Amino acid sequence: MTYDFCTYLDRHYLPRGLALVRSLQRHCPDFRLWVLCFDDDSLAILSRLQLPNVQPVGLADLEAADSALRAVKPMRSRVEYYFTSTPCWPLHLLHQHADIELLTYLDADLYFFADPAPLFAELAKRSVGIIEHRYPPRLESMRRCGVYHVGWVSFRRDGTGLECLRWWRERCLEWCHDRCEPGRYADQKYLDDWPERFPNVAVLQHPGANVGPWNAGSYRFSRGRQGVLVSGQPLLFYHFHALRQVQPWLFHADLTAYGIQPTGVLRGEVYRPYIRAVTEEVQRLSAWMPAATFCRTLRFPEAARSGPHWLRRLPALLRDVSLPFRRRIRTQYFWSLG
Repeated sequence: MTYDFCTYLDRHYLPRGLALVRSLQRHCPDFRLWVLCFDDDSLAILSRLQLPNVQPVGLADLEAADSALRAVKPMRSRVEYYFTSTPCWPLHLLHQHADIELLTYLDADLYFFADPAPLFAELAKRSVGIIEHRYPPRLESMRRCGVYHVGWVSFRRDGTGLECLRWWRERCLEWCHDRCEPGRYADQKYLDDWPERFPNVAVLQHPGANVGPWNAGSYRFSRGRQGVLVSGQPLLFYHFHALRQVQPWLFHADLTAYGIQPTGVLRGEVYRPYIRAVTEEVQRLSAWMPAATFCRTLRFPEAARSGPHWLRRLPALLRDVSLPFRRRIRTQYFWSLG
């Protein structure tokens, strides 16, 4: 069957979005991906690339169809407006494309290592599919920002799926800011009570889905015949949250913030392939835009902040020397060359 996905990005996140596309092409050949482009550069480049199964859409199209979203734009920061758009985007697509029966939103910094078919089999005929963060006990306090993660959220075109999506959109239009408050955080905290608020919601359990730095320390990573295994199950996709590009040739995973010293498999079979994929996309895109355009994190999308500036890295560097320096550098930093 054909799987329908959607995501969004701007020119700073374009290499990561393209890495996501390549991973889907490798592991999920029968898919359609709609990409909401928040700026003209990303829309123009994706349109020129004419990637199979990928449909870029300009922000102007979404804003023309959703005047309420456009109205809150002056009241949100850039990242907050992106978060506000999260439920508006799939709802717009379901209104525009009657042939979409099940639509899954993906964060642009996901990367697939295997076919996501087991997740859709687990979802079965349910109306909504969400995945927990699965925080380990030492990070339990992070649940204040959301029990479930927005990186993968599925909606079926039925009464419950559309009702849930509309409710989420209304809440995000009312309040969607990049800070934790009681019962609220960005677009994410609203998911906490969906299994009780709406019928037919599936909390997906596959251990290889929604793996990220917040829960990677809870799993045993190993090599299998067909790829990376997470506690004996295939790694379906990894969320490269907080991965920063310190220099054009140097990436920092910031795993120490989550108390993780990555194993050889996590470094060599998960992070290195992704960094290689992102670096290759930057090189491909250099024909249109300089490499300095692409940022290291969504929180700081301005190109001026993406260049070398070691003073901004000082707190992290000080933290890095709190343990034996060589080991920390070896486990937390990644060179994109070699």
